[in-house]
Amino acid sequence: MKIILKENIENLGSKGDIVNVAAGYGRNYLLPKKLALEVTSSNMKMIEMEQAALKKNLEKARISYQGAIQKLNEVSFSFERKTGEKDTIFGSVSVADIKEELDKLGFEIEKKKILLKEPIKRLGNYTVPIKVFLEDSAEIKIQVIPEGSAEEDAAPQEDKEAVQSDMPAQAEEEKTEPEPEVEIKEVEKEDVVVEAASPDETVKDEEKDENNEKSKTSQ
Repeated sequence: MKIILKENIENLGSKGDIVNVAAGYGRNYLLPKKLALEVTSSNMKMIEMEQAALKKNLEKARISYQGAIQKLNEVSFSFERKTGEKDTIFGSVSVADIKEELDKLGFEIEKKKILLKEPIKRLGNYTVPIKVFLEDSAEIKIQVIPEGSAEEDAAPQEDKEAVQSDMPAQAEEEKTEPEPEVEIKEVEKEDVVVEAASPDETVKDEEKDENNEKSKTSQ
């Protein structure tokens, strides 16, 4: 039987699509659930109007999801795991792990829309498609790294930033530090005065020396 879909149905079609389905599936499931309308010659005009309205709403919805697709394309995650031989990891990175990280960023993505074929079990870089709206999808980047490597990478960077932040301050200190003053003192020369003996005093001293010599010889 021929029907027009009123909702997006996985593996069948999108809103507004006219598709052929088994009569039992259409009458027993799709029509009672109001997921579709049967296409007949009598309601063909109404179906065409319904289809046009659904397609218009569909295009509006697609445009509204473009912002989410763009934001998801910019997302990247790093998962740390213990490693074994040949870059294998203990455990894995699963759809649940990816969903948890997306939830933290405010993305409401169903698990079935995270198109990871199988859990990641090796170190490396991966691209994971995310189905956003119908056939429109985004791609997020995932990196699986050894446990503890993120901290090791961050430590040298922090030390480098600390050194760089200290350098301007040190340069400023060196620039502003006054040069030491060299104190130059003049050495004053003391005038040395030598007093010369007067002639009278010289004669007296000679006479005194002669008298002493005479007294010594008389004794």
